[in-house]
Amino acid sequence: MAVMVQSSGAAFSSARAARWLELALVHGVGPMLGRRLVAAFGGIEPLLAAAETGLPSVPGVGPQLSAALAHGHKDEALALLARCEAAGIGVICPDDDLWPPSFELLEDAPLLLFVKGNPSVLGGERMLAVVGARKASREGVLLTRRWSHYLTSHGVSVVSGMAAGIDAAAHGGALEAEGITVAVLGCGLLALNGEQPRQVEAVARQGCVVSEFFPAQSARPEYFPRRNRIIAGLAQATLVMEADLRSGSLITARLAAEYGREVFAVPGSVLGSAHAGCHQLIRDGAVLVEQADQLLQQMGWQGADLPSRNRKMEYNPVDAQEAAVLAALAGGALHLDSMAETCGLTLPELSPILLRLELQGVVERLPGSRYLLASELCKT
Repeated sequence: MAVMVQSSGAAFSSARAARWLELALVHGVGPMLGRRLVAAFGGIEPLLAAAETGLPSVPGVGPQLSAALAHGHKDEALALLARCEAAGIGVICPDDDLWPPSFELLEDAPLLLFVKGNPSVLGGERMLAVVGARKASREGVLLTRRWSHYLTSHGVSVVSGMAAGIDAAAHGGALEAEGITVAVLGCGLLALNGEQPRQVEAVARQGCVVSEFFPAQSARPEYFPRRNRIIAGLAQATLVMEADLRSGSLITARLAAEYGREVFAVPGSVLGSAHAGCHQLIRDGAVLVEQADQLLQQMGWQGADLPSRNRKMEYNPVDAQEAAVLAALAGGALHLDSMAETCGLTLPELSPILLRLELQGVVERLPGSRYLLASELCKT
């Protein structure tokens, strides 16, 4: 099997990848048809050799598509590979050793992956898709960042879609923990905009960024379900942190379930719609998780923690008032008024204590004048 290697920051693609790229460039050949054709002819080389002389009758291949296959795209494929190499983009295919083993039994797995970073991480045995709303609540973003930090500190690789909200928090938590994260894009690696180039470089330094789209292809709405199937296919499990009923993350969760992967969902308040999608997933059979270590236990992923990156915050209260505040928050988030009443403090007395604790990273301030212990966000 051929292997893609990296040297001095440049990415090089295998000869087999070039042949698969020829197939992918044929208009009308998608992942499922392309894989069926390769399987029918016993490999990419026999398929392309047969296409040069005209394919025999193959289900799903009419005269127009057969002619397109016979036309050949070798020069176009080689030119595209040269542009990728110049941009530090590698290309891997199903014949490469670095091809994700989790794709092996998926009928709709991509024909190719364009990659930046270290593609060897795609073969990890503890890969978790962490997905959710783009317009996530501040609490959802904080929780995702903390859980992602905690999980990557326990040897889990976090996979997400590099979108705003939950995705960004998932990657951010993994990067803070110096753990492995994989971003799957809904556009080509040369069609980035805004903050995306900087985000891609950050993720590529500690993991890998992948896309099945040709490098110059810009994002389109119909591309995101295709991206979501790759996220679901790469990971052994999917965790939905916060999602309403219209969230695209429900597509990722549904695909994960269809692929036979475990699906987890975090519950939330029933007073709004922010967690309605998570609640629907739980009704449909997703595993409810309230703490990050519950997911580790369910997946049998305990025992791989990295001590140097997994130090719990330790804080000793400076006086009885601080101790009372921390004790009150031990049960979960509290509104400022409830905390004052519980601790027997006035608001002028409580406010400077909370500010001091917040500046030291001991508590987190949530929307609506609520506070939560920082350690509670990644409670184990």
